[in-house]
Amino acid sequence: MRREFYIRTSGLVCALLGLAVAGGIRLSGQTAPPEAERFEAGAGVHRAHAQPESLFQLPNTNELSPQPEPVSPPPPTRSSFMATWEPASGAKGYLLDVSTNSAFDSYVDGYHNLDVGDATGRVVTGLNRGTTYYYRVRAYDVTGVAGYAETLATTTEPTTGLTIHATFDSSIANNPNSAAIQAMISRAISFHESLFTDPITIQIRFRYSTTTPDGMTLPMGTLAQTDFVVYQIPWGSYISALRADATSSNDTQANASLPSTALSPNVQPASAAGRAVGLNTRPAMFADGSVGQGGPYDAIVTLNSAAPYQFSRPPAAGNFDAQRSTEHEVDEAIGLGSRLGGNGSDVRPQDLFSWSSPGHRSISSSGTRYFSINGGVTNIVNFNQDSHGDFGDWLSGACPQTHPYVQNAFGCAGQDSDISATSPEGINLDVIGYDLTQATNLSNISTRSFVQTGEHVMIGGFIVQGSGPKRVIIRAIGPELTQFGIPDALANPTL
Repeated sequence: MRREFYIRTSGLVCALLGLAVAGGIRLSGQTAPPEAERFEAGAGVHRAHAQPESLFQLPNTNELSPQPEPVSPPPPTRSSFMATWEPASGAKGYLLDVSTNSAFDSYVDGYHNLDVGDATGRVVTGLNRGTTYYYRVRAYDVTGVAGYAETLATTTEPTTGLTIHATFDSSIANNPNSAAIQAMISRAISFHESLFTDPITIQIRFRYSTTTPDGMTLPMGTLAQTDFVVYQIPWGSYISALRADATSSNDTQANASLPSTALSPNVQPASAAGRAVGLNTRPAMFADGSVGQGGPYDAIVTLNSAAPYQFSRPPAAGNFDAQRSTEHEVDEAIGLGSRLGGNGSDVRPQDLFSWSSPGHRSISSSGTRYFSINGGVTNIVNFNQDSHGDFGDWLSGACPQTHPYVQNAFGCAGQDSDISATSPEGINLDVIGYDLTQATNLSNISTRSFVQTGEHVMIGGFIVQGSGPKRVIIRAIGPELTQFGIPDALANPTL
């Protein structure tokens, strides 16, 4: 049966946070056959908070103006790289060109004489993986435009896998710290792209503001907010897609713990998470956070510019790590989150793995809940049960936190952390449908050389890392090489 996805015109209320669905036209743009399943899209919101003792709220007219931070270029991603250049004396701004050839016979769309202001760096997005790009800049001042600086080149990440396409709105592009903010976001994205191999592209718009995408003031204590698209998928359709997507041992365990009967009529994955398991859940969000046909984004991430953020690491005491907050919000944009705190009963993918004890599920804001992938036997991390925070985030300790996980419900100043394949966030994203990059183990290594004496003696070796014991087999062969036509084989090698 072909599956198609729709945005409904009537007042569907999103189960996540009680937001009415916007929009009203089928995403496919074709006439649906009678047997097509009609899935509905809506909008959800997540907010990350500071610990209560760190609450802050500044009016929009008094945003913090942090000192410009040094920019350390992040590694290229599959769809972006950061162009950087030396400042020119007296320059008021720079014009940036980007091309796929050093002669600049043609230009990457949107990157010909692009005025980037007085920043000395810019993340170039919307690129192709494994491609070499050339860039150059010209400085300008009140008297005119100077000549081109040196042409530089870089190559995007060549591997296949998850691609997150970042769009920076004017609140970032026009900020005095624009280069540092863009570099930090690109670095956060590189963590997610390196972890997952799903061949999908996720569209996220990033903002740095004290207001939400629709212009409302962010609530007190909010570090960041993510507005994202959710789809309403019938239980059977989603569970079948999730089971079929299993690729890791985590997936095998998690799928074995899935309930035999439906927990709710539907499951509500984020649009990106739906595509991760092969469903046609397209982006549908506009820049103001509304949802409808043609919306180009899966999510919009807003970092609160009233928060004392630091864009470089390590964060100083009193400053919040912007990269940790960004990774937290990207996790939400691509699929983490609970139905708790909303107005509906439909579960979200994360709720499938919420337990109160071995063999006992819990999707309740009372008592204890924890994330487990083996039927509640192993408690990977406790869920937050404080109504001031998000119920899909992790339980947070007092500052400084012993385990400052990326997805902790309340953040602490002066601490940083990242998502990884073995962190609770990485495991959770894995079991809701994202495919972890499989680690490779070295099985053997060999070398061939002439064995001589004195200053020409052959020395071979290797280094075993870690504090635990490792079992290795070492051998030296000589006579066996003659069968492969190798002359001068050592007759009787010894170790």
